[in-house]
Amino acid sequence: MAPSAAATLYEAERAAISRGAVESNHAGFTGTGSWTTWRTVTAGAATTDWSKAVVESTMARYSPATLGGWSYPRGLYLWGQYLVYRRTKDPRHLRYIKDWADRFVDSSGGIGQSFGNLDSMQSGNVLLALYRETGQDRYRIAAARIRNRLSTYPRTSDGGWWHATGTSREGQLWGDGVYMADPFLARYGAWVTADAFTTTEPARQIEVYWSHLRRTSGTAAGLLYHAYDEPGGPTASWVKPSLGHTNGISWCRAMGWFGMATVDILDLLPADHPRRGALVGILRELVPAYARWQDPATGRWFQVVTEPSNPSNWTETSCSAMYTYTIDKSVERGYVDASYQANADRGYQGVLAKVSLGADGRTRITDISEGTNASDSLSYYFGRARPVDDFHGLGAFLIMNEQLNP
Repeated sequence: MAPSAAATLYEAERAAISRGAVESNHAGFTGTGSWTTWRTVTAGAATTDWSKAVVESTMARYSPATLGGWSYPRGLYLWGQYLVYRRTKDPRHLRYIKDWADRFVDSSGGIGQSFGNLDSMQSGNVLLALYRETGQDRYRIAAARIRNRLSTYPRTSDGGWWHATGTSREGQLWGDGVYMADPFLARYGAWVTADAFTTTEPARQIEVYWSHLRRTSGTAAGLLYHAYDEPGGPTASWVKPSLGHTNGISWCRAMGWFGMATVDILDLLPADHPRRGALVGILRELVPAYARWQDPATGRWFQVVTEPSNPSNWTETSCSAMYTYTIDKSVERGYVDASYQANADRGYQGVLAKVSLGADGRTRITDISEGTNASDSLSYYFGRARPVDDFHGLGAFLIMNEQLNP
């Protein structure tokens, strides 16, 4: 099949990268041992713009038609690309996002999604971005479908949105879920129409999830369990131990989603919002917990955060990017002590060590966990596949990189 004109443009830009606009593999970030020996390394005459390199490489690999369907990993990646566009103002970056979204949104704002789970709502952020940039009402209308679905979406007895409906996940709260819907709702209020629901509910969800997932004792205090099951049925043996089970697991990316959602929502809350203090208080527990469990040798975090000595465990790139983003923004906003900047800087270097250029001149990001369900089995988490350039990692990387190295 002949390439489209847009694909030709992307490929031409990729070729320019290959000719030398981006430096050689790993940008010179070789292993440096313990974090006390980390140093800043500049590759060549100028530092690589890794955000642009990742975006150009991804656009070269996929057209908007082949990028994939309506899903949160694609929504996460495209949100990251949108952040890059906000800095570069390269119209190709926005056009690519728009061409992907237009596969799902018709001219009148219709969108063929039922929004029966929180994961399906995350790509709504793409719709809000396009409405913000183009002013086209169809994106607002499509986004309103998600906002209105949340008004009637089922909840736990204390108001937390279920991870999914119509499945065995009814009544469950997953740490992942707060990022899938809550920042979207806060942005909808900030960019489209504010009301009591959009102003109150995002922060409330963070607090409800925190109350169920937070670990409260020992060196793991301030971390979160992956998930909570209000019914407490026998099929949910992975829930936190307070429900009578003993196998609560702290999976790295679930806590990454939670941290990013919290700092992003704080950016959108009014200065006098009554729940601001509670969300800042959460970060003042979560960020120190991140810092305690950071791997001193790599600057990254492990797939199961609390099992660093298990030989089957491994440092995971997407959560490391998420933690780095959350810590850096928390320091920048004054939510936590400035001393935690050192953890963000080590995390950033650690993630960059997983980014390289292949022989084709395109970026490669490694050690990204594939999509992951909740489980009571450590071996399940340890054994997750690590596809190169998985969209969880591409999106998390762009979000982190635009925060730390704009």
